[in-house]
This record gives sequence, C-alpha cells and structure tokens, in this order.
Amino acid sequence: MAIPLLNYSPSSQNQRVTGYEVPSDEQPRIFSADNALSSSELGYLIEAAYRQIFFHAFDSDREPFLESQLRNGQITVRDFIRGLLLSNTYRRSFFDLNSNYRFVEQTVQRVLGRDVYSQREKIAWSIVVGTKGITGFIDTLLSSEEYLSAFGDNTVPYQRRRILPSQAVGELPFNIKSPRYDEYYRGKFGFPQIVWQNVTRSYKSGGKQKAGDPAQFLSLARSINPQAAQPQRLSALNVDYLNKVPYRK
Repeated sequence: MAIPLLNYSPSSQNQRVTGYEVPSDEQPRIFSADNALSSSELGYLIEAAYRQIFFHAFDSDREPFLESQLRNGQITVRDFIRGLLLSNTYRRSFFDLNSNYRFVEQTVQRVLGRDVYSQREKIAWSIVVGTKGITGFIDTLLSSEEYLSAFGDNTVPYQRRRILPSQAVGELPFNIKSPRYDEYYRGKFGFPQIVWQNVTRSYKSGGKQKAGDPAQFLSLARSINPQAAQPQRLSALNVDYLNKVPYRK
C-alpha cells in the first residue's frame, strides 16, 4: 500500500501572487511548442530545457535520442523534461551527491519553477522518493495539477515571477541559490580553492628599456612581498558527521 502524499500548507511566494506585468528584459523568456516551430526555434527550446534542468550540458550530457523524438513530434516537451530528469547525468549530479531533502529541493525548483514552501514539503516529497523511487517522484511532480496548470505539455519550466516590480532586487536564480553540490561535497571535491604560485619567476631585460618594460616595475613587485596561501586539505577527522547528516526538525 502506497503512502499518500503528506499535506503541507503553501506559503505566499512570488509565483502565487497574481499581478499585471509589463514585458521587459528582466522577465524570463518562455519557450513553448504550442505553435509550429522551425528547426532553429526548436533548437532554442531544447537548449532552454537543458539550462533549466542541468544549468549547463556538455556534449556527453546531451540526450540525442530524446532530442530526435522531440524534433519528430513523437514526444511532448513534458516527456523530454522527464527524460532529462531520469537521465544518468541528473542522477549522478544531483541524487547521488545530495541527501533526499536537498534532491527534493533542487528538483522542485527546476520542475515547478519555485522554492519549496517549508521543511514539511521537503519531508513529504522525500517520503515519495523513499517509497516510489526517483521515477515515481518525477512522475508525480510532472503529473501534478500545479505543473500542468503552470506549464502544461508543451512549455519548458522556468523560474516563475523571479522579478517583482515592487522590489529593487528580485530572487536569485536557482543555480546560484542552490548549487549542484552542498557544502560537504564542495569541501570534499576541494573547491572553491585558491592556489598561489610558490615560485617567483625572474625576468631579465636586455638592451635599452622601453616604455612599459616589465623590468621597470621589478623593484615595485619585489617590495610587495606577497604571502602565499596554503592549499586547503580536507581531512575525515575534521568532519562533524552528526551535524552533516540531514534529520527531521
């Protein structure tokens, strides 16, 4: 017997507030296949789908079979989004390197175009991941009333109402606010890491010096006396495992 989705109360985020908006450069561009698209326009739609799900897709991350089906009209845009979410790239980059709570948060942002409402919603969708797996979770999101009413079958998901006219600064993009890896894996992978060159190269100028010759600034550069920073190293003895493991609050 499947566990029903846990109830959670939606909060008043930007995408739930209706209002009159004048189109501008700050508004997201909507890519939809409702109208007959040319080959180039359909290519822009495919690139927008890759940016929404992967943020950036290398050649090895692309799904040529899904692209071919979409170009030939065999699948809808919603089916194409489903294929990207169930691909090895998305599983390897988001599910394998994050907890269920963080995986749910990132997937809701990319699929529904909004932030999660609360910790309770994270728990609710995490139960779906644990009981139905990734495929059941993705299918439930794509078949939800919220997704169908906002994007339907032929529109690429996007961050809804990121910019409000009454605010000087809008919400941050999802890829900046919720990076692919959390703090634990960023430290494990060793980035961000500042590496300074420990060896100072010498330069000898021959002949008559000209304007802009580096030799004229050699004494100035030596007087700075920069301090080299040691590269960061992550040790398993310094990781606080009790606070790193997600738990229900």
